[in-house]
Amino acid sequence: MVEFTTEPFELDTFPPHAVAARKVVDEAGLDVAVGPFGTGAEGEADRILDAVSKLLRESLDAGATRISVQVSVLAETEGEPEAEAESEAGSAAGEGGTP
Repeated sequence: MVEFTTEPFELDTFPPHAVAARKVVDEAGLDVAVGPFGTGAEGEADRILDAVSKLLRESLDAGATRISVQVSVLAETEGEPEAEAESEAGSAAGEGGTP
């Protein structure tokens, strides 16, 4: 799972950097949940990691001045082993109202 926010925040609209971030996770085929201060996305680990790399590049290119990212390993389902690790991928930018 990845949670992210991009900045600068804009309360009236979705800024271009937020739109770019949302587009990346949508195109990666992740399950997306949008919150008031950030966006979460769940999916396969490789897809998450690839999406995070692309999200950082494209959001910064679209004007983000800061991106905050947290990556968590969630427990597997259907009898698979439980994940024990949770790691913070880094803090780089908040969410300018990620759509």
